[in-house]
Amino acid sequence: MLKHEQDAGVVDTGSLVRRWITYVAGIYVLTLGVSLAISAGIGISPQSSLTRTMTLVLPGISQGTFNFILELIMLALTYLAMPKDFKLRNFLSLVPAFALAAFLDLNLMLTSWIALDAYAAKFALLVFADATLAFGLFLMIRANLVLMPVDMFVNTIFKRTGWKWGNIKTGFDCTLLVISAAIGLLFLGAPHFIREGTIINGILVGQYVKLYFFLFKKYGSRKPADDLGPSLT
Repeated sequence: MLKHEQDAGVVDTGSLVRRWITYVAGIYVLTLGVSLAISAGIGISPQSSLTRTMTLVLPGISQGTFNFILELIMLALTYLAMPKDFKLRNFLSLVPAFALAAFLDLNLMLTSWIALDAYAAKFALLVFADATLAFGLFLMIRANLVLMPVDMFVNTIFKRTGWKWGNIKTGFDCTLLVISAAIGLLFLGAPHFIREGTIINGILVGQYVKLYFFLFKKYGSRKPADDLGPSLT
């Protein structure tokens, strides 16, 4: 996947400092989008629905913490899937995972005041939230640094099986939804946070990322015009 974006001229191959700044900014923007989607209250992404549901089952633990636990589980599964290819540097993925957990809890606190009644307002907020989330994802892709353990696991399954990456990602998301729904039914009496917004999220985020790729390639990657040469005066 990254090779495709690099061929398209999206991936930044310049200053490492700039790329890390872009990456951290992307994590923050992504978690802001997740927080806004939660505030919309009409359904969230599969991963968020699972970690959010767990906060209802064990309310003393924050969603960011549950998200980090999920990343730890995914890192362990990555090792089990391909132990010979697992490197010590793979543990570096826990650094951005920890940053994501901290930013998520921060943004959930900052957006906790949002309470909308009208469905149209909730829908509009979700559309904006998905655009924000996708922009954060775009920045992380552009920085091209460390994969999160969840993405690392999906990539590992892709390498091991040769199945289409999109099919693996869809299967993975559906598995998280099933687990989230099962936990909701078992401990809360009904699934939570899985609504029409979950489907909207699945559609819009990918389309927004494609849009950001298009806009960047059209406007952001243009090099400044060369100097016109020495003055004739």
